[in-house]
Amino acid sequence: MSEHKYTNALANETSPYLLQHAHNPVQWYPWSEEALRKAKDEDKPILLSVGYSACHWCHVMERESFENEEIAALMNSFFINIKVDREERPDLDAIYMQAVQMITGRGGWPMTVFLTPEQVPFYGGTYYPPEDRHGMPGFPRVLRFVVQAFRERRAEITRDAAAIASALHKDDQIPAVPGELDSEILNGAASNLMSNYDHQHGGFGEAPKFPPAMSLDFLMRYYARTGTRRFLDAADQTFQKMACGGMYDQLGGGFHRYSVDACWLVPHFEKMLYDNALLSRAYLHAFLLTGNALYRRVVEETLAYVLRDMTSPEGAFYASEDADSEGEEGKFYTWTRREVEHLLGSEDAELFCRYYGVTEEGNLEGRNTLHVPRPAALVARLNNISEEDLRERIERGKSTLFADREKRVRPGRDEKILTAWNGLMLRSFAEAARGLDRNDYRTAAVRCAEFLLSKLECTGGLRHSYKDGQARISAFLDDYACLVDGLLSLYEATFNPRWFREAIRLAATMIEQFKDPGGIGFFLTSEHENLIRRPKEFFDNATPSGNSTAAQALLRLAKFTGDEAWLGPGLSMLKGLAGLVARHPAAFGNLLCVLDFALSDAPEIAIAGDPREDATRALLQEVFRRYLPNKVVACGDDADLHLLKGRVRVSGLPTAYVCRNHVCHAPVTSAAELAAQLEESGRWSRS
Repeated sequence: MSEHKYTNALANETSPYLLQHAHNPVQWYPWSEEALRKAKDEDKPILLSVGYSACHWCHVMERESFENEEIAALMNSFFINIKVDREERPDLDAIYMQAVQMITGRGGWPMTVFLTPEQVPFYGGTYYPPEDRHGMPGFPRVLRFVVQAFRERRAEITRDAAAIASALHKDDQIPAVPGELDSEILNGAASNLMSNYDHQHGGFGEAPKFPPAMSLDFLMRYYARTGTRRFLDAADQTFQKMACGGMYDQLGGGFHRYSVDACWLVPHFEKMLYDNALLSRAYLHAFLLTGNALYRRVVEETLAYVLRDMTSPEGAFYASEDADSEGEEGKFYTWTRREVEHLLGSEDAELFCRYYGVTEEGNLEGRNTLHVPRPAALVARLNNISEEDLRERIERGKSTLFADREKRVRPGRDEKILTAWNGLMLRSFAEAARGLDRNDYRTAAVRCAEFLLSKLECTGGLRHSYKDGQARISAFLDDYACLVDGLLSLYEATFNPRWFREAIRLAATMIEQFKDPGGIGFFLTSEHENLIRRPKEFFDNATPSGNSTAAQALLRLAKFTGDEAWLGPGLSMLKGLAGLVARHPAAFGNLLCVLDFALSDAPEIAIAGDPREDATRALLQEVFRRYLPNKVVACGDDADLHLLKGRVRVSGLPTAYVCRNHVCHAPVTSAAELAAQLEESGRWSRS
């Protein structure tokens, strides 16, 4: 439809997803007092549609139904239509997705939920086609059914809605299954996780396959804790399969959302900031643990992608890129063999196509998703060339194809800046700055933190989302937790006490606004808005839950400060969930890492010295070049920091102090002496 023919209330929003619908013939409203009041005043059901900018099927439903004038007329006549960006309102998404899962047994986006004027759900689903198709009811049929039921069976609707509301409230109490915190939980979780492991392709379960960054991090920790090789082997196989698959962008770096098959070949092509934050960090840890150069390359290519394509001029990170361009999913990323031959010439194209699995028939509707089906050494041998020559020609081919790809119509980009997701990426850049000794990553992390603290903290507290100069929506638990966690890592990357002080300040606010005084853990929302329930989220899904991240940050703070008051909220939650974690480890990937931290004698490392001096840098490099996932590190001459109190230079030299569980080694001034002490703090490290 022409954008001049229709304009609805979404035109005043900043969310790219909502703006995509601002010129539908549907009379959309954002979630607002105006829309909710209108539903009550007119006694109409609410049609709540939830999606996000990079969602392929959200775009499909818009084209098929929301741009259809006849369907829009039905919606406008009988409903108050509210459109929500799930990335802006994770609280609404959590509440109503749980309801849809109760009603239908499944969930996903686009999500379509019908509410009473009191905001209580009574019917819902996900994508609906514009007419009856493949056993699915058409959207007009669903709309007429709901309207008729609302008019003629109102008492039944009210009863069903009350039952759903009651079930939603009851579910808030479900996760508490208390248990003792001991290593048996980790043992049971590791065994249960491996029972679903795909020994052929890596990862867990069958298609579709999502990248299990948090579970892989746990397997690496568990290997470091126990020395049992099969857990590292499982993580290692998965990292290699993902890095060689089509889910990884072989030309431009970065990961797509998930693989539609079991072998990581054909992705769903959207790219999310959070996936690339979590996966770049997991690959960094894998590199530090194994020394595999492939993993370092994946980290650097992924972070290069983020800096190139996902970074705002001010230094914050955008939310996502679409799967579609020119109305076709994956068109930007895929190739025909003829295109490759045209760009590279027949000889180099033959080599390139063999290396990247490019065929005439393709692996995706006649086109090819680049992947690496066989090792470089084998390809070189089959082509009677050296591996070095192969790699040079492949790199040259990659550069040529990438340059040509940059001329294509790019997928749409959601330029919202979300505090939580930026906090995740902040930590990833900070860790990579130290682990890979990259000052450019440190600069990127500092710029991100400066932006978040200057633009997303306003009068009244932290904000969740920023776009077009506006910071909007009161922050959620995830925003505080991820930012605190990221700032602690930024302190370890810079040793600027400012970041440490900001983390403490925000952590105190997080406890004040979100802690459940009568139960375990934290609520997702503060009490700034009256919704039908105040949700809690404990499960680690595509992103770590706000609760597991909050526990992670608070346990780290306790180690940094020596103040055990920070431990209380995190430990009580871990104890409350202990019985569930071992039985359902895939749902608690990040929480298992937090539990490993809580049960470890985490090395506390203090280095008295100026981090800008070469001698101090040598000590720091010895710390950060190895896999010590539970370490906390302080450096400088600031006696106000707990870990640095009483830590003085020996003979005027930068000096390292390594302590574990209130027992300290003798202070050392050489990297070799420090290395020997760190070997005792981590069973396995890079050679």
